[in-house]
Amino acid sequence: MRVATKGVIRTPPRALVPHACALLCVALLLLVIVRLPWAGDLGIHAATIERLRHDPLHPGNPLVDADTPSPYYSPWTLLLGCLAKATGLGTFVVLRVAALVGMALLVTGVGHFVRTFSTRRGVMPLAVLCLLLLWGPGLFNWSGFLGLNSLALTVSYPSTFALGLSFHFWALLRKALRSAAGWRVFLGLGALWAVILLSHQFTGVVASFGALAMVLGARPWPGRAVLPRVAGGLALGFGVLALWPYYSFFDLFGAGGGLEEIHRSLYRNLLPHFGLALLGVVALAARWRRDHRDPLVIFFALGAAMFAAGGLTGHYSWGRVLPAALIPAQVAAALEAFEAGALRRAFTALLGAALLLGAWTQAGTVGYVVPRGALPGPVAAKYRPPWTGYHWLTSSRVRVRYGDVVMAKTFPARQIPAYGPYTVAPGYPDFFLPDEGDRVAAVRQYFAPGTARAERLGILRRYGVRWVVAYPGDGGLRAGDPALRRTSVGPRGQVLYEVVG
Repeated sequence: MRVATKGVIRTPPRALVPHACALLCVALLLLVIVRLPWAGDLGIHAATIERLRHDPLHPGNPLVDADTPSPYYSPWTLLLGCLAKATGLGTFVVLRVAALVGMALLVTGVGHFVRTFSTRRGVMPLAVLCLLLLWGPGLFNWSGFLGLNSLALTVSYPSTFALGLSFHFWALLRKALRSAAGWRVFLGLGALWAVILLSHQFTGVVASFGALAMVLGARPWPGRAVLPRVAGGLALGFGVLALWPYYSFFDLFGAGGGLEEIHRSLYRNLLPHFGLALLGVVALAARWRRDHRDPLVIFFALGAAMFAAGGLTGHYSWGRVLPAALIPAQVAAALEAFEAGALRRAFTALLGAALLLGAWTQAGTVGYVVPRGALPGPVAAKYRPPWTGYHWLTSSRVRVRYGDVVMAKTFPARQIPAYGPYTVAPGYPDFFLPDEGDRVAAVRQYFAPGTARAERLGILRRYGVRWVVAYPGDGGLRAGDPALRRTSVGPRGQVLYEVVG
């Protein structure tokens, strides 16, 4: 609410609270970008930029020495790889640039989208707070999910870029439907939809559900002249997907069961992870009573239905569509706080309490920019240290070079390719790698305690291995084997061996 004093419109101090809190959250994330904490999938995204920097046209597999396509080669990562090649910037500097662009798209996209529902001044910052904090009393991190702690670890990922574009996409689509825009606008929206899908496929599904909801909930209903333009934009989008040269988008529909097991955890601990968002479901119910075709309600229904179907059928990877239910609920909570009505004060008080609880749950995020020792004890207990990385492998003293093949178990294999080397087996499931199973079995066999020396040597020769990274007790060739030369010792006792036999 704004009040006028002598002809000047002023915002009450209470209304400035969402602005101040949202600015603090954004400032924290900007400081996190400087630190760029390593966790999760950062290695695969860094490795993708490394391959595109060296060969933008034929980068090959980002993780192993094989000439295969990869869904990580998207329009966004191609642009980042070309930036790295043209400027000579380091991969992790380029990832920070990606994080800044993703953050800018996300913040402006939320504002753009929310303003299509309400022009009240405080709604946009409150929506940002709801998206970051209205999750659950238990910490949850996953790319494509906008919790504050999750975003701090994934802000440089393509999922953040794709989500930022998605908010702009939904806003532009709503405006185009309202104004009965021309062919050029809808064709541009179709191309934008394809870029989102190619850049992060799971977020692309969320963007698609959101777009469908914006169409089904459009008021007035799109006329006969508009629907062919929507279909034309959709056709152009499908054309871009079909013609993208770096991987076959439609082959991803045949991805195997490896993805299902990874995503099973999305269906566990739902209330601890997402319980606070139920307040947004209450807001959606209020919106549904006012308008049975409310776009946010339809958006939520589509996302919730597919999430439930994934759990019932065992297609746990469908759980990645959950932001399609969470985002409309969180946005609806922010909008409902500004609606007139007798229950507004009570709802706003509950929302404030939920946001405070969400902020406390994710308070450990501060540890990414403040030394852990300087944090109060209860906050320090929530801090989770990021990974240390494997930059020590490519120091001038060690000289593991770009393209060298390293034998390592799964956890190191998720990080080592970020610095240029390959690993024998990919650290992540790779649908386009035909011998993935053989490679995983070879790594397991090399480190297994009962494997004969000759068999281990045969594995090293088969995959052209030049280096081995192992913790004491990992197994493999013994430390004094003449085929290995101890070269360097890394964090927590990891040893780098050069293959010399």
